This record gives sequence, C-alpha cells and structure tokens, in this order.
Amino acid sequence: MQEFNKDLVADMLEGGEEKKSLVGNVVVLPGETVDALRAIDAFKPTQGWGLFNKPGLLIRQESVELTRALVSAEDEKSTLRYVIEGSKGSGKSMMLLHAQAVAVARGWVVLHFPEAQELVNAVNDYAAIPNSNPSVWMQPTYTAEWLEKIAKANPILDTIKMTQPHNLPIEIPKGTTLGRLCELGVRDSDIAFPLFQALWSELNQSGRPPILLTLDGLSYIMRDSQYRNTNNELIHSHDLALIKHFTDFLSGSQTMKNGGAVIGATSRSHHPISLSMNLAITQALEKQQESPQTERQPFEKNYDERVEASLKDVHVMKLSGTSKDEARGLMEYWAKSGVLRQTVDERSVAEKWALAGNGVLGELQRGALRMRI
Repeated sequence: MQEFNKDLVADMLEGGEEKKSLVGNVVVLPGETVDALRAIDAFKPTQGWGLFNKPGLLIRQESVELTRALVSAEDEKSTLRYVIEGSKGSGKSMMLLHAQAVAVARGWVVLHFPEAQELVNAVNDYAAIPNSNPSVWMQPTYTAEWLEKIAKANPILDTIKMTQPHNLPIEIPKGTTLGRLCELGVRDSDIAFPLFQALWSELNQSGRPPILLTLDGLSYIMRDSQYRNTNNELIHSHDLALIKHFTDFLSGSQTMKNGGAVIGATSRSHHPISLSMNLAITQALEKQQESPQTERQPFEKNYDERVEASLKDVHVMKLSGTSKDEARGLMEYWAKSGVLRQTVDERSVAEKWALAGNGVLGELQRGALRMRI
C-alpha cells in the first residue's frame, strides 16, 4: 500500500489519470506522521483505529481539493480559511485529519484543538489577562498542556531559534529554540500563555514554515461559554484568549505571514445549536453556489453578531456520502485487512452504500464492520 508522504501529496496536485487513480484508495500513514497526529489527539476513539495495525486514510474527491488548497496557500503565502460541514458520520474529523497529515508531510507546524468543548465548559482554571480591555481570559493549565502537545507534534521547533525580543515574565536567553520555549511553558502554567504568544510571534517571522491551526467541534465556541466574569455574567467564548486567537484567523482579521490555514470542523452529534453559525454556513454555501441568500428570521432574537463576523467569507466544504468507487476502495481495504469477511463485488458495494444513506462513512463502517446478524 502507498504511504501518505510528500510524494503522494505531489501526486494529488496533478490532474488527469494521476488524480483518478488516487481517489478511492486507502493510503497508510507513516510512523512519524502517526506520532505527530497522536501527540495532538487527532485520532478519535469512535473512528475504529483499533481494528487495524496501521492507520490509513481514504482519499476522497474532497481530500484532493483540500490538498490543492493547502499547497496553494503555502505557495502564495496566504491564509486559507475553511469550515468543514456535514451530517453526522460524514467524515468531517477524518477530513480534518487529512489536512493535518498533509501539513506534517509538507513540514508545516501543526496546532490543533481536538475537543472545542474542553475550552468552554468551565473545567479549566482561568484568569483575566492583565490590562486587557475589554477583558480577555486566559486558561493557564490548558495552555501549558497544549504547549506540550505542540512541542511533541512538531520536532521542527527544536531547530528554530528565537530571534525577537519579548516582554516575558522570565528571562529567556536569545537563541533559545522554540521547542525549549514550549518546555518552559509546560513546566510553569502561570507563564504558559505569554510564552505561547512569544511562540506564535516567532513562527510568524520571515522564513518560518507555514502553520496549520485546526479545531474540532466548532459549534461549541460559537456561543457563550460556561465561565463567568467578576459580575457573575457568562463570558462569551470569543473572549477566551485561545478561542479569540483561533477566531481572529478564521475571520480573516489576522493572517499568517508565511502562509498556512485555519480550519474548523463542525460537530453534529451532541452539539449545542448556534443559529448564527448555521445561518453563516448556509449563506456561505449559497454564495459558493451563486444561489439566493437566506436571510435572518425577522422575529428571532438569538443571533450573535460576533459569531457571524468570525465566519464571514469563509470557504465551506460540505461533506456528504462517499461515491460508490470510494466506498468500494474502502471495503476492499477492510477485506484485505481481514476485518470484512465477505466478497467485495458490485452487488455488495451497492447494498452497503445504499444502507449507509448513500455512502455516509460512519454508517458504512457500522453496517460493514460492526453489525453482526
């Protein structure tokens, strides 16, 4: 089987027969990519990884389109802004994982929020950033843990040295590597957020690698959080420093100087409802399809201007079911791996594809691998 590496990414950039031969294939993630993705908690327990010796990714038509967009952003040093949308089980988190695998293969720096709800459900310590007006709230322990994941997932940080002066709570010698900077933040959560700011500033200096910033569970950050301020009022999620950092780039108010991408994936299982997010995604899809725009409900009062501003002009990738060719490629991979014990032919593929709601990945896996009659 092919490995997901830089050469494979280059093949996805080609047109014609090369592209056609890749779509519908399952490719294996190499060990260094698996280590990086495991460090940032990119693998979810519901995705069935325990059934296989090595993680693999199905190359879909949308995978190729996303790969081309990422490489284009790298070449043009622009900031790609994407939202991955789709029904439950359609492969949104897997598409996010594909983007992360492309970034690792291309030598990008990858930062990932694996579960957005952990940022907003009031289980972490928090404090107002001094002199911020209006108040912005940092989460010291979460930031320290996040810096540890960033350092483990990106060995390239050990080769990049600090070049800029920073006003930090501790003295850090000039020439310290960014990996060491993360380590210092891990050791002392009280200084973790200022050190993250220094890390980000250094990564945006000229000549640094592109950055991929991703978040899974977008709807959780498109509303008030469960944290409260000194007046016992709920703090809006966009006033939490790490989420504000993400939404500033998602909205386009800030850009990555060396190129990169910010990608959020929605969640359609056990998720809070955000009317403004749903409206913004609907309007973005209609704009991409050059269709008439859906307007706000005139008597609905629960719209959020900040949410709509953060999603303005983002590109939305709408995932639905796989094609029959993609479903066949996936089923053949399962059969070769020994977890699908039946003949994979046109009839069996059509049957499983139809029962899975026209190829919805989660239902296809459940029907083919987990259902026993």
